[in-house]
Amino acid sequence: MSDSPDLSALLAAPVQEVAARLLGAVLSHGDVAVRITEVEAYGGADDPASHAARGRTTRNASMFGAPGSLYCYRIYGMHTCANVVTGALGDPAAVLVRAGEVVAGRSRARERRAGVSDHELARGPGNLCRALGIGLELDGTSLLDGPCHLEAASRGLVHATSARVGVRLAPTLTWRFFLPGEPSVSRYRAAATPRVDGRPGDT
Repeated sequence: MSDSPDLSALLAAPVQEVAARLLGAVLSHGDVAVRITEVEAYGGADDPASHAARGRTTRNASMFGAPGSLYCYRIYGMHTCANVVTGALGDPAAVLVRAGEVVAGRSRARERRAGVSDHELARGPGNLCRALGIGLELDGTSLLDGPCHLEAASRGLVHATSARVGVRLAPTLTWRFFLPGEPSVSRYRAAATPRVDGRPGDT
């Protein structure tokens, strides 16, 4: 992304605009590179599903950083997720990178994701980070001149939208952006909601 003359303006734009423009961008770390095919946008205090909805914490501090920073966090105690920080400094918003196609370093990605087909190597946010070798130690680093690098697509791509995957809060926001027909895009799953008897149920 450092080759783009509009980089600063792109990353400082509203999170939804940035999310759409990240489709087709290439995220690389070491010898592995992934062409992004699916993302989700998360705002700040006005987005109840955002990690920043309740203010700044040790975990989400990178969301308040400079646009182009990498925000990493762990889910289920084992999977790392990677986000591109957007907007103005101190105004938290980030784009979760959900899935992509491995376009370089496929043999290395296969070592990290043994036993899956090529289109599944970086399918899903945790799998994407595993294929790229991204861990929590990269949280807060710059995607412009840090160990991970982001290169923008030359133009915006035709894309589809939906509600975010597995998100219970603000379920009507269509802030998931993806390239239709791409086999690397993850399967949509609605959030589970409690049933009348208190046991988990499906929406």
